[in-house]
Formats: sequence, C-alpha cells, structure tokens
Amino acid sequence: MTLDRRLFLIGAAATLLPGPAPAQQAAPTPEAAPDGFRILRPKSLAGDLPGRLAYGGDETPLVLRIARGEELKVRLVNGLEQDTSIHWRGVRGPNAMDGTPLVQKPVAPGASFDYRFTPPDAGTFIFQPHAETTFAAQAQLGLGGVLVVEDPVAQKADHEIIAALADRAASAGELGPCADGRAVIMHTNRQMAGDGLMGTVVTVNGRVAPDSHDFAPRARVLLRLANLSTSRLMAVSFEGVQPNVIAVDGQSCPVFEPLRNVLPMAPGGRFDVMFDMPEQDGASARIALLGASPEGGWDGSLLLLKAQGRPVETRPPVADPTPNKLLSETIALQKAHRSELAFDVQYGGESAAICSARAPSLWRINGKPGGDSVRLFAVRRGTPVSLGLTNKSQSHIVIRLHGHVMRQLHLMDDGWDPYWRDAVVVPAGRTVRVAFVADNPGRWRIGGGILPQALGGLAGFFEVT
Repeated sequence: MTLDRRLFLIGAAATLLPGPAPAQQAAPTPEAAPDGFRILRPKSLAGDLPGRLAYGGDETPLVLRIARGEELKVRLVNGLEQDTSIHWRGVRGPNAMDGTPLVQKPVAPGASFDYRFTPPDAGTFIFQPHAETTFAAQAQLGLGGVLVVEDPVAQKADHEIIAALADRAASAGELGPCADGRAVIMHTNRQMAGDGLMGTVVTVNGRVAPDSHDFAPRARVLLRLANLSTSRLMAVSFEGVQPNVIAVDGQSCPVFEPLRNVLPMAPGGRFDVMFDMPEQDGASARIALLGASPEGGWDGSLLLLKAQGRPVETRPPVADPTPNKLLSETIALQKAHRSELAFDVQYGGESAAICSARAPSLWRINGKPGGDSVRLFAVRRGTPVSLGLTNKSQSHIVIRLHGHVMRQLHLMDDGWDPYWRDAVVVPAGRTVRVAFVADNPGRWRIGGGILPQALGGLAGFFEVT
C-alpha cells in the first residue's frame, strides 16, 4: 500500500485554508417519485461561490443507499444550463448505464434520463457527471455523491461514518468562468497536461474540514472514505485508533492494517475501514490529511473523534469479510490478452482558461492522440487481460477501468495485490501492470482518473464482445 512520497507532496502542495469544525448532520437523501425512482436534480447553488453545483439543496453530497440485490432506480432531471450525465464509479453494471459518451447521449438542459439496474456487488461507490465536455468542471464545482450497496450479512459496527472528501475553490475568482457566463471547460492546458486542478479548501461531506464525532469508548466504527476530488491524491492518516481495511474501491478484501496507518487515496478512490474507539473516557483520535501546511492555519484534520460516555464491551478482532463470489480468486495470466499502453503528453504551454466546446487532445496513447473514441483493444467475453501501463509524462497519472475491477501485479514476481481496485496510480516515468477478466460486455472506457487529464485526452476504450 505504498506510493511514491512525491505523489503525496504533489497532491497536498496547494495552500489549504482553515474553517470551523461543523456540527454533525445526517446525510441528505434525494426526493422520491411516485414510480419508485429517486430524483437527482443537478442545479446551481446560491451563495458566495457563484457556479457551485449540487444534486441536493446544499453542498452536502447526496447518499444513495440500497441493499445488495435491490434495483437502483435514479431519474436524472437536468436543472443546469449545460449537458450532464451520471457515471457510477466502480459499479460493474450494464454498459448502457455507465453514463459515458461511449454509451449515452448527454442529458440536455431540462431533459431527463432514467438509470435503472441492479448493482452486482455490495460496497461503497461514488457517482459523478460524465458528459463529454462538462464532466470535469461539474465535478470540481461540486456534483457528486456516494452510493452504498449494503451487504445484509456483513459484520456489524456500532456506528457508521460516511466521509466524502473533496476540495473546492475558496473564492469565485478561482473558478474562472467564461466571459459569457458558461463554464463548459474551466481548465487550462497546463492543468489538463499536468497534475490537474486542486481547490484550496478541503471539505468533508461538503463542509470545511474537520468534521467531529463523539462515540462511546471502545465503540466499533465503520468508516466509508470516498475521495470525490477531481485531482487531489490524498494520504489519509489515522492517529489514536487502529484502522482495519475491509474493502478497497467497493470490493471486500482480507483485513489488513495499512502501512504506518496511512491510506493513499487517488481521486475517486474508496476505502471501508473498521476501528474501535479509544478505551479511555475523554480520549481523542484524529483522521487527517498528510501534507497540510500548518502555517496555513489548518493542521490537516479531517475527522476529530472523542470517546465519551460509558464504555461498551470489548469487541473481538475485526474478521475478514465474506469474499465476493462473483469474482474469481485467480486470473489465468498464461491465457491473457496482453496490451502495452504508453501514455505521454504534448503540451504547448498555453495557460489561459479554455471556454470552447471541446478540449484539445493533449495526451497520446502509444504515440497517437487519445480520446473517448479511440479503441485500444477488443476481446471476447471471459478473456483474461494483462495491461502494461507506462507513464512517459512528467506528472503522475491515475488509470481507471470502467465496468470491471482489476488486480495490480507485482513487478518482481508472478503475484498480485490481495484486493481488487478500479484504478491505479502510475508515477511519472514508471510502469504499472494490472490484470482483470473482461466479463462485462460492451464498450468500456479506460483512462484518466484525474479528471482534467481525462478531459485533455487521457482516455480510450476497449470492447468486450
């Protein structure tokens, strides 16, 4: 679970501004239609940051919660002045519901679209916009939420915390809207070719960090961490409690304690973590973002925890979750389709905000311009696939896989990490190898998990027939 330290320094280098610790609040839920659909209405919010967007009535990300085996029924009603869609990050659902330009026409202003499918896996997922030219700006402006698919037989905790982490601009001037009021693409070439766009204020569930919680001593807590930022790699540390990771990117895994109690989270990444509160009444614990600058007035605290009240009984050790029987424990690499994908960037140095309808293709894949319409390979359903991902650029990249989950392979032997994931970080000048089974038919996007990079052409697709 280690990453190049430089990646964390890049992800946390921006100045971060402090704010007061907010009171606890319940996660907002969407309105329900008479036909059973949950309605998401993306819209602009009033306030001191013109252009802020949300699916609900304020900046708190919506939480959708269903049981495993239950049908998800969501109606997107577009209240924006630009196209939008919804992508279900990490969900191995049907191709037609993936929300990308490969499979869905964008939902025009005033129009609606029904997403209807049954997620096969239990876990923590996120949803964000993914229409062709607007997705990165809309996500940076606040559109996003958390999808929890509950496992009815999962081990129980006394309390659950959903912590949707993000960053945002501290003032309207940082958003850089176009002169005519549009914010179709608010990213510069420098951002799309480099490390992306990072806001200067880190939030937890839409509010300025930190968030606070008081629980009984020894109480067991399930923490669902989700990184909704578009560009920031977050190194999340635990102090005063021992974290036990039970799921990565929505997929259960054998319990492990992260190295040095630090979890590296790429944009879009998720971890399910169980821990027990301190035994002593009045003892405190802290979950924090490494790399925050103390001179900026904020020490990086994301969650402040206090053990308060009568202690509960000591709990047994956190048990391994039940493995997902829909995923094979092995991948037949000897039978795999193998592809080598080299990612590089051609950056002309233009630094003004882009307000055109389409971003330039700055990224190259195997020497050719990338983009959503670029076919990288095709395989038959059930084929094992092994990919070599080489980053020839000067910036770290995050490669996401849609509709599937993958194992990261060990470079020095024939093993792999003991957990599934839907994205991997590839440091500058490095190669990362992954493998998966192409068992979900359709045309699936593979490309940048740092959304400004994806907007700049760090993308392609593979087809499963």
